[in-house]
Amino acid sequence: MTAIQFDSFGLAPFIKKEEYEELKPQLAFAQELLFEKKGAGSAYTDWVDWASTFDPTEEEKIQRRAQKVQGQSKVLVVIGIGGSYLGGKMALDFLKSPWYNDLASDSETKVYFAGNQLSAMALRQLLRVIGDQDFSVNVISKSGQTTEAALAFRFFKEALIKRYGKEKASERIIATTDAKQGTLRAETTAAGYDNLVVPNGIGGRFSVLTAVGLLPLAVAGVDIHALLAGAAKAEQYYASKELSQNPALLYAASRRILYDKGYTTEILANWEPSLQYFGEWWKQLMGESEGKNQKGIYPSSANYSTDLHSFGQYIQEGRRNLFETVVRINQVAEDLAVPKMAENGDGLAYLEGKTLDEVNQTAADGVVLAHIDGGVPNMAVRVAKQDEASLGELIYFFEMAVAISGYLFAINPFNQPGVEAYKTAMFALLGKPGYESQSKAYRDRLQK
Repeated sequence: MTAIQFDSFGLAPFIKKEEYEELKPQLAFAQELLFEKKGAGSAYTDWVDWASTFDPTEEEKIQRRAQKVQGQSKVLVVIGIGGSYLGGKMALDFLKSPWYNDLASDSETKVYFAGNQLSAMALRQLLRVIGDQDFSVNVISKSGQTTEAALAFRFFKEALIKRYGKEKASERIIATTDAKQGTLRAETTAAGYDNLVVPNGIGGRFSVLTAVGLLPLAVAGVDIHALLAGAAKAEQYYASKELSQNPALLYAASRRILYDKGYTTEILANWEPSLQYFGEWWKQLMGESEGKNQKGIYPSSANYSTDLHSFGQYIQEGRRNLFETVVRINQVAEDLAVPKMAENGDGLAYLEGKTLDEVNQTAADGVVLAHIDGGVPNMAVRVAKQDEASLGELIYFFEMAVAISGYLFAINPFNQPGVEAYKTAMFALLGKPGYESQSKAYRDRLQK
């Protein structure tokens, strides 16, 4: 039984049934391109059947590395940016808690993320947070030359060497990188780091179910086998060509129909703080996959009810170019009964006898109705509960949907050529060897 339900109730005023029928030939073609590996970027589609064909020996290797970290360190610092950290952070928050490190028991290993920005203050403060706790490092980079991750690794490597000496420091480093090439692979081989492989056939934003995301999660005690099993089951559900039986296909179709009607911004909303980073992961997945050739839906996110008190006014009455997809959890891990009070000074007596989740879910229902009435198309992705199997399916749901969506836009959903533009300018201005010819031109522009 699927852990995901796609709720299209909030689309009825905006999409007619015949519009789905008209799109079916394009959907079938997009599926054919993906599953038969005929489409653009097909060399990066190994994620499609990754979970069901995952090598058990690789899983055992990841578990051994995780157990080693747990045995020697109170802290694991995961260094990476983009897909090298967003999936792991998202899954850790979803399955454990945004406050996992604060709640960790003496027997649990904390997991912190670094190398996802260039802030000196943030890096220095993380080093202070670690303090005198024993720590290990998992550096994640396919090439080893991503500036943010490489710089952070240099600082944490220095800290390891100061604490443990060069030889012992090397024993506390796990590199997740390319199997054969790149500067990090070369350093890993020379220094003898423990290592795991970033698969060649899976791009960074699709890599959470590879060693990239699985090692940090295993260190935190997540059942990675169940996570993979949930995704493996999803492979069967979302291979269906029937629109009525394939939620990922229906979601992709709905997005495309809305886009053609001028709804060019999608807000992924949630009602649980533990899903905030799910939105961050989703924004990279959708933005890097679709935003090309002046096409694509702009991905945004909202955390309710918090953001209803910030830009909720815009959603309700602003420009009508946006639609919402709400991720909702049917069964939360923890709940609280509203306290009963002798006095009713706060005017909340009417909520007594209810649980806080009931209030939260009812608020979500009310917001959907208000936003629909305000002209905002709404979809809901309902997740059975916050466990590994459900998350595995949820990840696959969105990965499948964006792949189909990309082909509907007639683009390559698996590359990111625009990402290189800012890197060229940054490298030239910083004086990186090989960028000398661009350096003067960029500096002249800045001076003007």
